[in-house]
Amino acid sequence: MNMRRYVAKDMRECLRQIREAQGPDAVILSTRRVDGGVEVVAAMDFDLAPTDLAPADPGPADPAADKGAAIAAHADTPAVNADMQAELRSLRQLLESQLATLAWNDLTRRAPVQAEVLRELTQLGLASDLAAAIVADLPARLDLTRAQHRARAILTHKLPVADDRWLSHGGRVAFVGPTGVGKSTAIAKLAARWVLEKGPQGLALVSTDGVRFGAQEQIQNLGRLLGVPAYAVDHPRELEQLLAKLAGTQLVLIDTAGTGQRDPRLAAKLAALAATHRGLEMALVLAASSQAGAAEEVIAHFAAVPLAACIVTKIDEAASLGGTLSALIRARLPVVWVSEGQRIPEDLVPARAHQLIVRAVTLAERSRATADEDLLQRRFGGFAHALA
Repeated sequence: MNMRRYVAKDMRECLRQIREAQGPDAVILSTRRVDGGVEVVAAMDFDLAPTDLAPADPGPADPAADKGAAIAAHADTPAVNADMQAELRSLRQLLESQLATLAWNDLTRRAPVQAEVLRELTQLGLASDLAAAIVADLPARLDLTRAQHRARAILTHKLPVADDRWLSHGGRVAFVGPTGVGKSTAIAKLAARWVLEKGPQGLALVSTDGVRFGAQEQIQNLGRLLGVPAYAVDHPRELEQLLAKLAGTQLVLIDTAGTGQRDPRLAAKLAALAATHRGLEMALVLAASSQAGAAEEVIAHFAAVPLAACIVTKIDEAASLGGTLSALIRARLPVVWVSEGQRIPEDLVPARAHQLIVRAVTLAERSRATADEDLLQRRFGGFAHALA
């Protein structure tokens, strides 16, 4: 085992010395404060070869006993190695946790404003790496109020939004997403807006949802209410032929069947849909009420084909927006419309980044979201040294 002791003015300098001297695989064995800084003991080369575990001079008198002992040692060595590796992994996790605690405590002491902003961003539900990147971009020597405002401004700048082009210029848009996210309702709101602004001319509705009971009848009923043509098709080939017939229609809104993001056939279904028309745009409908991990999973799987934009629905049902915003920022998927109710078309508004951030803050305050010290240490202790 190669064990060394390092002393420096702060943890960041100690970690730099360890990486330079022993590499990124070094294990931290202990940390403590000393006069003028911190002391860290790190080690390398924990793995033990089987010969390291064998006695130096077994020397049995009986050859048969010698053979049996050798077999026993050979059988026990993998188990001993496995136990030792498990203990070392457990020790490493414990020490990394202690080191994270020390680093976070050091950050709160040296940079209390940054630490408090991290706390607020965590309460919003924002992903830890995104929160850390925002705090790293904050100018030095800001008071807490200005730092909070600046962090929200940075978050606003990071959130991708786009102006609507469908109601302005038309197109062929297929709305995709899991079951129950509000695709049909979003289409109804967009169609109603078109009719209110332009009249029923130039608009057509299409349903490809032959799975959900009554889905195609729902689109046809909507068409009758708005005075626009509505169609139902069951196969991509039928959709391709229909879109060719609707070449002169300015805007075609296509409702698709809800598909779970883990459906093994999802990529093939999306590819078949995208191939029906050269100019077809795919718009993901994402429910803000879904959990952060689910939002990222949905975006990742539905991005099997290029996604033109996103409509965020069910904001009125969300307890937090940070997870959804984090997923959209990571995927760089622009939000065009936001839906937060069942009224048609009032509860569909153009996406505005600053309004979404304000809504996220309001939701966190309303739900009294908290972030305790243990959570903050786990999330930010690993790179707290880089933030101060």
